[in-house]
Amino acid sequence: MNGAIAVVGIGADGWDGLPESSRRALRTADVLIGAPRQLDLLPGDHCPGERIPWPSPLRPAVPGLLAAHRGRAIAVLASGDPSFYGIGRTLAETVGADRLRIHPHPSSVSYACARLGWPLEAVETVSLVARPLAALSAALHPGRRLLVLGEGPETPARVAALLRDTGWSGTRVRVLEQLGGPAERLLDATAADWPYERTDALHVLALDCVRDPDTLRLGAAPGLPDEAYEHDGQLTKRYVRAATLAALGPAPGELLWDIGGGSGSIGIEWMRTHRSCRAVAVEKSAERAARIERNADTLGVPGLRVVTGPAPTALAGLETPDAIFIGGGLTAPGLLDACWDALPAGGRLVANTVTLESEALLADRYRRHGGELIRLAVAAAVPVGGFTGWRQAMPVTQWSVTKGSEEG
Repeated sequence: MNGAIAVVGIGADGWDGLPESSRRALRTADVLIGAPRQLDLLPGDHCPGERIPWPSPLRPAVPGLLAAHRGRAIAVLASGDPSFYGIGRTLAETVGADRLRIHPHPSSVSYACARLGWPLEAVETVSLVARPLAALSAALHPGRRLLVLGEGPETPARVAALLRDTGWSGTRVRVLEQLGGPAERLLDATAADWPYERTDALHVLALDCVRDPDTLRLGAAPGLPDEAYEHDGQLTKRYVRAATLAALGPAPGELLWDIGGGSGSIGIEWMRTHRSCRAVAVEKSAERAARIERNADTLGVPGLRVVTGPAPTALAGLETPDAIFIGGGLTAPGLLDACWDALPAGGRLVANTVTLESEALLADRYRRHGGELIRLAVAAAVPVGGFTGWRQAMPVTQWSVTKGSEEG
């Protein structure tokens, strides 16, 4: 492969744990690039190439560093499997996958499952490397087994504190350090009594999730309990929310605009359907925008982007969405037109309202563009004296539509 870059996975067992194909790539390299810890694992008599540690921050430096050594045989070191939360992705996006020759090593996750006797295909992995700690919350469900990739020696203590603070203090936490190497060690305790402030920086956390008895149960499907949200009354209620997410139809990798975000519930539950789903919440109130950010952290989707400002003005410059939800501000001049124009062919738009004025706008759009126009009515059983009766919530009119290719 002309101009190929060798990407070699290496474990805590260093040179001794490498197969011959990986050793050959390292022996013949003119330039060896990696973290200082990885470079120190290579014996100088076998690997005479020039050693260059990665600068920080790493990703912006990759193109220039590779360009500076064009024409030389380059080998890049990676921890474990380079294609599993590793440098392999960054390199493929920078120079193209066709220029890479990847030599994988067993990943830390494979080692951890081997030590614990866990089936790899049944375990969810969460990376906290360069990611917010709150991202772990969305993966917590009773009885689930999680493997967490830590960012540094303080990660296990921070994870244990998060578990205690969010109602998962009975969770068993095991830290597997230096997997596959001579200094391998296992630390074992519950989140409630986790005693270690620091661990080895090279580790994987294994969690057996246990929810505390008084902790609110949060399922995986849209329609979380209203109590899961901090709000001031501006909240799409549970059953309407579930119907709205069904109409929006989130799919992996898609982007939602949640306009009139309120408490952020639609964007949050859109992102909870799949870890690759993305959302932008647009909210004109700074107080509510801050509340959306807190709710997103609490419910495990800290990547939700919040734009503070009135729509449609605040929509300028946003990435093209796959779907748009309008939960407020329908009567704002130009909002519906701006949203319709922003949608690509095949994009979906869902709008909810409880007012007659906004309902008239949706009825007009329904006549022009088709789709579905429905009314959602929910009643709850409440005490009536010594008996029980129904209390009707305000009905919600919902218009949902998919934009056709002829309507661009």
